[in-house]
Amino acid sequence: MRKKLFFIFGFFFFIFLGSVLYFFVGSAPAQKDIAWGVNFSQMHAEHLTLDWRAVYAALFDDLGARRIKIAVQWDFIEGDAQDEYFFNDIDWQVREAEQRNAKLLLAIGMKTPRWPECHIPQWAKNLSKEDQQKQILELLQAIVGRYRNSPAIWGWQVENEPFFAFGECPWADSAFYRKEIALVKSLDPDHPVVATTSGEGSFWTRAARTGDIVGTTLYRKVWFRQLNLYVNYPFPPVFYWRKVQLINTFFGKEVIGVELQAEPWGPKLLYDLSLKEQMKTMNLSQFQKNIEFAKRTGLKEFYLWGAEWWYWLKETQNNPAIWDEAEKLFPSTQY
Repeated sequence: MRKKLFFIFGFFFFIFLGSVLYFFVGSAPAQKDIAWGVNFSQMHAEHLTLDWRAVYAALFDDLGARRIKIAVQWDFIEGDAQDEYFFNDIDWQVREAEQRNAKLLLAIGMKTPRWPECHIPQWAKNLSKEDQQKQILELLQAIVGRYRNSPAIWGWQVENEPFFAFGECPWADSAFYRKEIALVKSLDPDHPVVATTSGEGSFWTRAARTGDIVGTTLYRKVWFRQLNLYVNYPFPPVFYWRKVQLINTFFGKEVIGVELQAEPWGPKLLYDLSLKEQMKTMNLSQFQKNIEFAKRTGLKEFYLWGAEWWYWLKETQNNPAIWDEAEKLFPSTQY
């Protein structure tokens, strides 16, 4: 019996040791020409009391970005009443991108970027799960049908980290997510669907089984509410690269970084944090560290998270340091 227990213990110990060595030792190939983009949320810009159109235009004309991921919120597009869609602002954002030969990734569905994650219109909150799902499919059909022929669209992000239990959401349903993916692909077979997942909290396999492309987040320093303190994630760059290799090998899927931390993550929403508290998790030094870290993961494409905040710092706090540093990522040769 002792020998059997010793063998079992040894077996699992070597599996654990092998996993540690695989995910924590070594390095990824250096990527010299990373494709950098930024995330944009009209809602977030407005919460920062900014002129969202000015912020969006500055991403192109001042910062120099030509890849933008736009959060398309259900409670904004269909917020007033069922089947009454308001597309004016998204139309404007798409047209501005078209005029600059930019490329857009639209995040669509019930769960899209920014708190509370699930952006459900007031009129839909008391519907049954089945009725909510019916309305979501109609929403996807309306959005994809409207923008699929735009030369600015390069892909669709269907939902935001649907497998990650984060946010104020009434339900999660893997079977329905597959139905959403199938619908979008049937409506627009010419553009890929990106399935997103937590960079630190998963191995990306569920996203790889559903999307054409896997989109991962990458965070370095965050407020960990379970521990009531700030935490620096211990994972080295190779941790992400090894997962990329597994996804490439077993699923044949590309992995991109859809959300690279370049904004504070504190115990409260950004709008309620003092500037001093904001700087605990994001400042010029941390921004530079995160960029260098991303360069060593082996990923070829990243969308930075927090461009609206950089603009806010520049315009309202007379602190353009992060904006100016980010501008270096977008050389004129990119566009």
